[in-house]
Amino acid sequence: MNTFSPGFHRRADRAAGDRLPPGQYLTDDFPVLSAGPTPRTGRDDWTLSLVTETGDRRTWTWAEFMDLPQDRPTADIHCVTRWSKFDTVWTGVSLDTLLDGAGGGAGARAAHLLAVCDGGYTTNVPLADVTGGRAWIAHTYGDRPLPPEHGGPARLLIPHLYFWKSAKWVRELRLLTEDRPGFWETAGYHNYGDPWREQRYTWS
Repeated sequence: MNTFSPGFHRRADRAAGDRLPPGQYLTDDFPVLSAGPTPRTGRDDWTLSLVTETGDRRTWTWAEFMDLPQDRPTADIHCVTRWSKFDTVWTGVSLDTLLDGAGGGAGARAAHLLAVCDGGYTTNVPLADVTGGRAWIAHTYGDRPLPPEHGGPARLLIPHLYFWKSAKWVRELRLLTEDRPGFWETAGYHNYGDPWREQRYTWS
């Protein structure tokens, strides 16, 4: 069952202009939604693996991950439940860096990526949507370590898609030659999730 953080409130923002996708409203809060218990994985126990389309696996420990080049993207985020939040500030490692670090031509024949997370959550995206500086594995939000309720110690961040694609508690990235819908996508959510086209659900 989905849960929603208490105290969340919405506000209309006349100054949002063309930054606010259709059907969305602004909030200053950072609502918490989840489909089950919150996993709590310590950094010492956390690893991130990238599995290529040929089955090769590259795994980073937390220390190795933190030694990678770090980006500090600022982005607007948009949840399918209709809240949007502007100018969120993150720190993390770009997917481009991870693909380069996997070596062996990782992604050369892949067209899709499946994110696999603690708790069994999965979500799928086209590979083109997580390369070219469009996606990160984020570990810090607003200059503070990402808390478990927001996906800490690390989550996927793909700001240009609805936020369910920015999978919390990510542990593995699988490169695929064919698309494989994830948790919410097999439950009726849109396979792509473009907030500007209101791709909320399969039937919408």
